[in-house]
Amino acid sequence: MSRAKVLVVDDEQDIRELLGVALGRMELEAITAETLAQAQTRLGEQTFALCLTDMRLPDGNGISLVEHIQRHHPHLPVAVITAYGNAQAAVDSLKAGAFDFVSKPLQLEQLRKLVLEALRLPGDTPAAGGDNSELLGEAPVMQELRALIARVARSQAPLHISGESGAGKERVARLVHQQSSRGDGPFMPVNCGAIPAELMESELFGHVRGAFTGATRDNPGLFRQAEGGTLFLDEIAELPLTMQVKLLRALQERVVRPVGAGEEVPVNVRIISATNVDLGQRVADGRFRQDLYYRLNVVAVHTPALRDHADDIPLLAERILDDIARRHDVSRPPHIEPEAMQKLMTHDFPGNVRELENILERAVTLCEGEHITTADLQLTPTAPPHPAPRRARQSRRLPPRQRLRTAPRQPTTASPWKPACRPSSARPSSMRWKPPAGTAPAPPKSSA
Repeated sequence: MSRAKVLVVDDEQDIRELLGVALGRMELEAITAETLAQAQTRLGEQTFALCLTDMRLPDGNGISLVEHIQRHHPHLPVAVITAYGNAQAAVDSLKAGAFDFVSKPLQLEQLRKLVLEALRLPGDTPAAGGDNSELLGEAPVMQELRALIARVARSQAPLHISGESGAGKERVARLVHQQSSRGDGPFMPVNCGAIPAELMESELFGHVRGAFTGATRDNPGLFRQAEGGTLFLDEIAELPLTMQVKLLRALQERVVRPVGAGEEVPVNVRIISATNVDLGQRVADGRFRQDLYYRLNVVAVHTPALRDHADDIPLLAERILDDIARRHDVSRPPHIEPEAMQKLMTHDFPGNVRELENILERAVTLCEGEHITTADLQLTPTAPPHPAPRRARQSRRLPPRQRLRTAPRQPTTASPWKPACRPSSARPSSMRWKPPAGTAPAPPKSSA
């Protein structure tokens, strides 16, 4: 049985030999190339399961090879070897389409995990998603979203999901996880806005026993609980600035330090973040770190609002009603009358799919028989996005005496009478005359 081939591109012979030995122990065959041109030739001659390339090559760089593979061999995962601490090079390679990156000096255990994830060896195939994980919809925006999910699932790059509340950002994150090489690993969702700021570090990075009052046992933290899987950081915009610095280091160095621990712990986690606000505007306002924003937003996915694919509402409603009937152990769910369905399709749905689920849950409770009518939906008009401007107060003609009392005080010229000091017990005799500016002082009064 032939072994899978891995293309190793590096101009240093020591690195090529080291990778060749490491891959050989994994029952893989290493085919080496020293330059960008040699690598492109090898790609045209043979079929590879993985490509490992250095960032710096004599006749180009690793980014150029990543872009070449994306154009001509889009299903070939490629990982980039970067210099230690060169976070920008890692981000650039991920944006170009690299599967992942590894920093020098090479850690063989980290390299082994990367190779196994890229190859999806037996036992590492992603788990099949259930009905609750399907992304329903036949509108063009939904078809584009499913295609984008399939592409980004092949990468290990940090992913940021934007969209309105209730549009299905967590469902998109779960689909990316399930279709990736980490599908057998854990998926750990966390709402950053629901964790108190003083507990955020302990929840994410963990703590050791005795680190603070009440820490009676070790806590591994969400990063280590998601080892080999995906950590989904929802409402990332609510992360305190102090925690943003620590999260940035965890992303760059792939290590965490539990509270009270003396050493850092390596982690192997893919980060997916989400928010329903404009994170770029938060950066402009100084409420979110720019470097962390670029580190999280390597790959961006936008979940469309329900109003942008309203034609999918009948399909979504049917699936939601089936789920409700299953939960209540009902053989057949009620049917939505055509007039009620038309009302649903013209509703604005500021709460998106979550609001549709709530409306149908209420309608099933209120309906009589097997038909849901417009009255059962109890749709309320959507409030305007912005409050109506207040009308300017009209002035009234007032009598002259009242106008004098209500008119604003106007600034007046300074009086030449100024107190030298104004203690609470000062008497009028403590006031002295001060001449106006630019005038000669009056002669002293004779004491005849």
